[in-house]
Amino acid sequence: MMFPEQIHLPFNFAIIKEYFQLCYPALHEPAEEGYWAIMQGNSMLVARDENGLSLHQGGLPGWLQPKAPPIFIGHWHGKPLRAFVAASDLPLQAPFEAEAFNAAEQRLDMATLSVGGLAKQILHWDQQSRHCSRCGAPTEPMTGNWGKRCTGCSTEHFPHIHPCAIVLVKRGDHLLLTRKAEWPAGRYSLVAGFVDFGESLEECAIREVREETGIGIENVRYVGSQNWPFPAQLMAGFVADYADGEITVDLSELEDARWFPLDALPSLPPQRSIARWILDNFKTPTSCPI
Repeated sequence: MMFPEQIHLPFNFAIIKEYFQLCYPALHEPAEEGYWAIMQGNSMLVARDENGLSLHQGGLPGWLQPKAPPIFIGHWHGKPLRAFVAASDLPLQAPFEAEAFNAAEQRLDMATLSVGGLAKQILHWDQQSRHCSRCGAPTEPMTGNWGKRCTGCSTEHFPHIHPCAIVLVKRGDHLLLTRKAEWPAGRYSLVAGFVDFGESLEECAIREVREETGIGIENVRYVGSQNWPFPAQLMAGFVADYADGEITVDLSELEDARWFPLDALPSLPPQRSIARWILDNFKTPTSCPI
């Protein structure tokens, strides 16, 4: 079974492994200055210089001091990389700019975007795991992994990664595409949703398509996956064939769903998403992954 190469999808670790060494929490962290991954809402604060936008390196200005201790997450280009969350209402001063992770036109290179996504995911986990979900006592970091141990009942907690299925449905030379109301005008994408109790990924894909569009699918084939740190999903991509049914849009989830001919596709998701990767590689009737 041969698939097109998907390791260079943004947010997958392979795209940063040449520049980044992940380090789990340790008793002793490096003292030297390095780089900063600074989150502000759904954006990352980056510094502008003559070469463009990049992670800030060196000391922080007084107006940007973190209120909580930064988290050391590894080495970026051989220097320590630390992450923290800045206040959402903090006014920015040069050379800092806020670059949205979902920007219509991405200005960051894919490696910088991806290491920022990793930092965002780690910060989200750290915030969500400060208290034990079993007894409510505070937790403390474990060493050698990103887990947390409860200081009250000793229960161990590990990062919560939520699996999702995303699927391209084909009917001859037509594709089933859907639209959410909050997306940019005219943009359509693929059906996607979270795996439910007792489901396989393939069963999730079948259910989500039926629930959101009324369409039945068959021949569900896995094609690739992407880490999606917004806040902590793993997107498993599939291609499937139309089986039965007429489109009935679930208006609680979608604004629209329709069949588009290959020669008249609407505005599609940006290159950073697995949805676009699937469309680019598998949209034609002859591009079959098996």
